[in-house]
Formats: sequence, structure tokens, C-alpha cells
Amino acid sequence: MTSRPARSTATVGTRTITRAVTVAAGVFAPGHLGELTSYLPFELVDDVLAETRTVQRRLRELPSRAGVYFVLALGLFPRIGYARVWAKLCAGLSGAGLAVPAVSEKALRDLRRRLGPAPLKALFEVVAGPLAQPRTPGTCFAGLRTVAFDGLNSLKVPDTDRNRSWMGRIRYRMGFAGYPTLRLMCLAETGTRGLLGATIGAAGDRDEATLALRLLPLLRPGMLLLLDRGFDAATFLTAVARTGAMLLARARSQRVPPVLTHLPDGSYLSDLDGLAVRIIEADLTMRGADGTRIGDRYRLITTLLDHRRYPADALIQLYHERWEIESAYLALRHTMLDGHVLRSGDRAGLEQEVWALLTLYQLLRMAMTTAVETRPGTNPDRASFTTALETARDQLTAAAGIYPEPTDLLGVIGQAVLATLLPARRARYSARKVKCATSRYLNRDDGRPTAPTAITTIDILMHTPAPDPTPRPRRVPSRPRAPRPPTRRARVTALLGSDPRRAWSGTELAQTLQVPKRNMLTQLAEWTRLGLIARTNAGSYALDPPPPPVPPPSDRRSGRREERGTVEPRQHSADEQPRPTTDTVHAHRLPGNDTPTPPASWT
Repeated sequence: MTSRPARSTATVGTRTITRAVTVAAGVFAPGHLGELTSYLPFELVDDVLAETRTVQRRLRELPSRAGVYFVLALGLFPRIGYARVWAKLCAGLSGAGLAVPAVSEKALRDLRRRLGPAPLKALFEVVAGPLAQPRTPGTCFAGLRTVAFDGLNSLKVPDTDRNRSWMGRIRYRMGFAGYPTLRLMCLAETGTRGLLGATIGAAGDRDEATLALRLLPLLRPGMLLLLDRGFDAATFLTAVARTGAMLLARARSQRVPPVLTHLPDGSYLSDLDGLAVRIIEADLTMRGADGTRIGDRYRLITTLLDHRRYPADALIQLYHERWEIESAYLALRHTMLDGHVLRSGDRAGLEQEVWALLTLYQLLRMAMTTAVETRPGTNPDRASFTTALETARDQLTAAAGIYPEPTDLLGVIGQAVLATLLPARRARYSARKVKCATSRYLNRDDGRPTAPTAITTIDILMHTPAPDPTPRPRRVPSRPRAPRPPTRRARVTALLGSDPRRAWSGTELAQTLQVPKRNMLTQLAEWTRLGLIARTNAGSYALDPPPPPVPPPSDRRSGRREERGTVEPRQHSADEQPRPTTDTVHAHRLPGNDTPTPPASWT
């Protein structure tokens, strides 16, 4: 007798789930951000559109409010095109049975042009600001809210003529960069990594301190500004002190401040061009769990003169909080954009896209901070930005949480952030590898290990120089600097100016100056776009001729009139120089170049 295994029966059933979607009525329905809409409500967007005068003149299938939310949604989905992003905005609405307009990509591009950058910039200025309460861990130091300046120079933009004329081109030691890069300067709150303000720089704004001056009005008394050594300039530090905010900046290695008074904690009082400061000098030695050892010297400048309330060792340990703004840029550049190039090919589109990205970033930080503060004692740096971003994408696709319940303070994004809190911050140092072949830091070797290593001990050794109350004289170089050789553009300009009537070809210029032909043709094309030289024929270049001289006005006092015909110009002797008139044309100079540029009126 054989036995057979008993068969198990499984019951398969189906269930129908009906979900209600609450959105704006009519053609305004696709204009939303899912659950993030509660942080950027319709009323706020309408007020900003009215203030910037960008409200549609007639009711369209794509009104301005829907356009604002569409531009913000582009930042949530940087990998896909306009049509796919619009489909995600309408996915939850179509499933609920709502009629949504079918639009083309051209209509969406026209919508972006019609809006312009003004409403997105105004929205960012509204949502930007401190996010955490003073009692939130990691937000304040001794009652001062810690903030930091820094620049972001790695946002790649499309390589178009309009973008290059605004941003310029980045030249590395191995050649030009493949894409122009956007220069962004932000002021961030180190506790939550939220943004207090931002500004965009152009090709001539290569100095970070110059860009940061635009954000100084955002500083307030009760703030402590953390600065890198790139901002070590007496004029800039004085401007920061005038805002009422305190500062803690790292000094350059070349700065040797005078020692006025020693303090018991090892620091000393000093003076920087009339600004009373306190200097902290110390050697830091960090030992890793793998036995490695790394050392560095700190020379910090601060306006916190009370050594009892602000001890030197506490300020040294606080300075590393300045790197929190780098984590903010990491979330913006890699987590949100995933290293993708921006979409726009001109200045107006780039500004609109950047302000939309910053606004969206700030909305995510607002949702993360709101969730973390519901658990007292939790540091905001434990909130996962990736979790908040992915949850916000899901909520937008489902069109969920647009009008949240009044009792639901956290929402789906907040609950997801609390469910995936990161572990407490670990003390470690990273490898700091450079993987870009054109980077100027490619061959950097500071003795760090090849992998991130946990820090076991940190030793701080204070240094206090001898008192020197007398001001030190300026250091005068013993030998005069040798004059720099003329640049390639100066050599080309001199060669073209030697015979203004002759048109030189790129090959002739390359052979005469002994320059590779490919490099010479590339630079000639760039100088032609900038208006420095003129292209006479195909492949021929020359300097633009100056305008004809303007004849002097007739002498009305004597009543003399010039006779018809040509007038011989006055000949000046060798010792006599002609007096400049109001019609004299002045040559322009580009920043960072000593060669004069022909004015635009010559072309």
C-alpha cells in the first residue's frame, strides 16, 4: 500500500481599495509636491507669483502655479525628461479618475520661460532661515547658533555658448574642464544643515569672500560664524564683526598675529587692523584604531574674547562643525542630482533651476527637522536625507498628503525619517581620495589611511608665543620680483598689432609663436567669442581697427567755418601729447588679465 502526500489548498482572494485624493480644482490639480505641499502651500505660491508679476494673464491648461510646482518636481527627478516628470505629477490624479491635461514638452519648456527665475528665487528667500529650536542638540554652542559659509563649485551645467559666456571655462593643469561649473555660495545652519541664504556667482566671481559679502546681511547677533582659512582677510572679518555675529575662523599659515596678552587657557589676545580678536594655536594629534596617526596645527581667530565662558579646547573641538555644510552640499550634489548635469542652456534657466533645487532642499530639511524635534534629545544629523527624499518622491507620485490631517504632525515623511534614524556620529577620519584626473588636488598625500578609520584618542597641545606688544613691520621682499613673461594672448595681440592690415591664419600664428595648432585654434575661437579679436575670413584673424577720429567742433567765438573738402589733421611733435577729448575710446580690461580689450563699439 502506497501513501500519497496530502494536498494543501490555498485560498487566493482579491481586495479593492478606494482612496480619496484631495487636490486643487481644475487645471490647478497637477500643481503639487505630494506631502511637501504642506510646507509650500498654494496660498504662498500665489502670493509670490502676484508679487513677482508672473501670474498668467488668462486661464491656461498650464497656469503659473502648476508651473512652479513642475519646476520644483524637476529637482526630485533629475534623470528623466519633462514629459515623464509631468506624468509623475499626474499619476495619482489619473488613478483617482480626475481628468488631467495632456501637454507636450514644448508647452512645458514655454511654461518655464514664461515663469523665469524671479518667483523661484522669491520662494527660496521665504523658506530659507534657521530651522531648529535653540534647545535642539547640536544647534547652539554656549547660547550661540552656529552657522557656516562655504562655496560649491562642482555643479555642472550644459556646455553651451550662453553658459560659457556667463560661467566661463575652468582650466586645469591638464586642459579645460568638460563642462562649465556653477559657482554657488551658501550660508548654512550647521545643526540641521538648513540654508539661511545663497547667491550665485558668474565667471568673474572667483573669490569666495567676495560672494560671501552678499550674504552678510543675513547674520544676526546671537550667531557664531565658522569660517575656513579661505576667508582669512582682515577686511572680511571686520565686516562680519560689524553685523553683531561672532566668528571662529581658521587663519592662513602665513599670518603671524601680534601677541598682546596671554590668557590662562593658552590662547592670547591680538589685533587685526583694529579688530580685537583672540588667537588659539594648538597641535592636534589623532590616533586611529588601526594604529595610524595624523597630526595638524590649528591657528584659530575668534571674537569670543571671554576665555572663561568659551575655553580654547572647546572652541577647537567645535571647529569641525564647519564641515556640516559640506554634508549639505553632498546631499544637494549627489543625493538629489546624483551627479547629473543641470538641464538649462542659458542663464535665466540655470538660475530658475538652481533656486528650485535650493527650495526643494530646504523643504526636505524642514520635514526632517520637524520629525526629529518630536523626540527630545535627538540630534538632527541622525536624520537620513535619502529616506526623506525617496519618501517625498513616492508621495508626489501617489498625490498623497497634499492636504494633511490637522492631527498628523509628522506625516509619512516624518514617520519614515524616525523609523530609519542613523546611529550617533562616530569620531573618525576619512581617506580623502581624489578620483578626478583633472583635479589640482590629484597628487595630494597627507598620510591618511586608505579607508575610513575610527579615532581612539585626540591629543591637543596648546602653543603660546612670547608676548610682542609692539607692532611688527611689514615684511619687505629682499629681491624684487622678476617680471612675468607675456601671456599667449598678449603675444598674439602684439603680433596682430604689428601689421593691422594683414589677416593672420591660425596655422601661421601657431607656427610663429611655436604653439600647438590645436591649442591655438581653440584659444582663437574663444577670444573671438569674447570679442577680443575679429575673424576676417574663414580661419583668418585680425585686430579690429579703431574708429575714425572725430573732427573738432568749429570755433564759434571767431565765427570761422571750415571750408568744404578734406581737413589735414594737426601734427603733434614728439614732446607734445594730444589732449584727450570727450570722444576718446578707452580700452576695457578683463579681470585677471593685464592686456587691454578692444571696446564693443569697434566691432
